[in-house]
Parts: sequence; structure tokens; C-alpha cells
Amino acid sequence: MEDLLIKIEKRNDVPTTLYFFTPFIAIILTIIGGGIIFYTLGFNPIEALKFYFITPISNLYGFSELLLKATPLCLIAIGLSFCFKSNNWNIGAEGQLTFGAIVGGGVALLFYNQEGFYILPLIIIGGAIGGMIFALIPAILKTYFNTNEILVSLMLVYVSKLILDYLVVGPWSNPEGFNFPETRQFSDSARMPLLFEGLRIHAGIFISLAAVFVSWFVLYKTYLGFQIKVSGLSLKTAKYAGFKGKTMILIVFMISGACAGMAGVGEITGPIGQLHRMISPDYGFTAIIVAFLGRLNPFGIIFASLVVSLTYLGAETAQIFLQIPQYTGQVFQGMILFFLLASDYLLFFKIKFQNFNKNELRH
Repeated sequence: MEDLLIKIEKRNDVPTTLYFFTPFIAIILTIIGGGIIFYTLGFNPIEALKFYFITPISNLYGFSELLLKATPLCLIAIGLSFCFKSNNWNIGAEGQLTFGAIVGGGVALLFYNQEGFYILPLIIIGGAIGGMIFALIPAILKTYFNTNEILVSLMLVYVSKLILDYLVVGPWSNPEGFNFPETRQFSDSARMPLLFEGLRIHAGIFISLAAVFVSWFVLYKTYLGFQIKVSGLSLKTAKYAGFKGKTMILIVFMISGACAGMAGVGEITGPIGQLHRMISPDYGFTAIIVAFLGRLNPFGIIFASLVVSLTYLGAETAQIFLQIPQYTGQVFQGMILFFLLASDYLLFFKIKFQNFNKNELRH
């Protein structure tokens, strides 16, 4: 008696062009899946998808909001790409963003009664250092104590949020804020300059664009970038070549933390203008999707950040016009990641069906 055996085999040759094309397949499948979800909820899928993906950016204000949300996502994902390329898994960018915002916010409050061009650069530097310090904790623990960086970086997210909560409720709370958990509004010198009158998009976008070009140069034109990529492909090869693995771990985590910390500063000196409990709608976690959707390529990350930031705007628009919960944005983000991983799996592996005889197997 013959039965069907399902085997998974690795493909020998995977076209590079197809590897960079699968993110588009994942996006198309996500749109189709979203249409099915809207249909099951009783909505016209075409109309609902229009509200979700077209209406939010149908005017100048909506497009500026898209860029506003893409700015921190792009910057964090750029930093994460250094870790992921070197096969180090920094899952705690949200905590590094929060701690960078805390340090940067502390600098802004320190210069609360002062004006000067030097204040904003000091805040940005403080945020980068804060994120860097917080990212070094899992890096050092992994390097010298062999801990799992995934668990440590993830747990530190909650530590940073508790520190922020303590500060905005306690010593940093606004004395004129009627006991709301927030600090004073920052002075004008501590705010990101707005690019256009009446829009919220600010100069922080230039920091993200600068990070894109710098990261591209480092990854593809320097010896450090070569070390990072070789370490990610094969740790044994990197050690054989004489690369210092421990130093590499510390460097990539510092870069990742600095980018996340500057993203946190961009939020508190940009649209928020102060510290309070909710300074990020989980940008640090969402940026993981952005990094992989952009194929860990700096310029691919720009495209991916725009796509994923549209899910935030679409969720808000769908909530207003269709009365759909805002959490649908997370559903779409999850579908993008699911279809991307599924597409990658089928890209690198193939499913093979084979007949076999049970009696022969027994003998």
C-alpha cells in the first residue's frame, strides 16, 4: 500500500531579483487578505481598502502625516539592520527609543528657561547616548555572560517604560499640569523646526535620510560593513578571518540603540513637545517588520517605512469613517510579516510530494 510523503527540500539556486520581489508579493497578499477581512465584517472590500490605503494620503496634510510616521520607523529600522545583518537579534528597540527620549527630554528640561541654537543638538546627542547605553546592556550580557539578547532586550522595554512612568508622575511632572502624567512643554529651542506652515512634518526627517546614506556607505563601502555582513553569514568564517566577534556585537548594538534613541528624541521634540507615558505607538516593534520588508537594505527600508506607516494612517481613517477598531493597523502589520515570512520560506525551500510503500519501510 502506497502513501504520500511530503518532504521539504532546500532550493539550490535562488534568483536575487526574486528575493527582492517577494516583499511586493507580501504587500499584494496583505491587501487581498485585508479585503477578505473587510468583506467578512460586512463592508464593501473595495471601498474599505480605499479608505484604508488611498484616503489617508489623498491630500497634502495626509501625505505629510505619512512622512511624519515613516521618519522614526525608517531611522529605527536602519539601526536594527546592523544588528540583523550581523546575526544579532535586537528586539528591544522600543525600550531604547524610550530611554533615549528620557535622556533627551532630561536635557530639554535642564535648559527649560534658556534659548540657544545649541540646545537641540545637545538633546539629539543625549538621546543617541541614552539609546546607546540601553542597547549596550543586552550586548554586554550576551558578550560576557552568554545570555540571550532577544529576551534581555525585550524585557528591558518594560524597564524603560516604568522609568518613564516614574519620572512623568514624580520628579519631572509639570507643577502646573494638574497632576497629569507629563512634563512641562519644551521651549522653542528644544523643538524640531517645522518644514511647512500648518503641517507637522519636521526636520527630523533629515536625520533619517542622513542615516540611510551613512548606513549604505558603512555597510557597502567600508571594512566594518564587510565584517558585519561576513559575521552574519558565517560566524565561523568571521572568526577564521580574524574578526573580533565580541567587539562586533557591541558596535552593532550601539549603532542600533543610537538610532532608536534619536527616533525617540524626534518624537518628543517634534509632534509631542514633552514627555508623557505614551511617546510611541510601538514604533520600536513595528520597525522590525520595516527592516525585513526592506530586505535590510537602507534604500529598501525607505520604501518599507512608507508602506508600514500607511497602516497607522489607514487604521485611524477606518476608525473614523467605518467605525472599525484602530487595532486593525496591527492586523495589517501582522499580515505583512506573515506573508513575507511565508514567501521567503517558499523562496528558499520547495515542497516535494513522494509516494512510498509502508511495507517496504517496515522491512
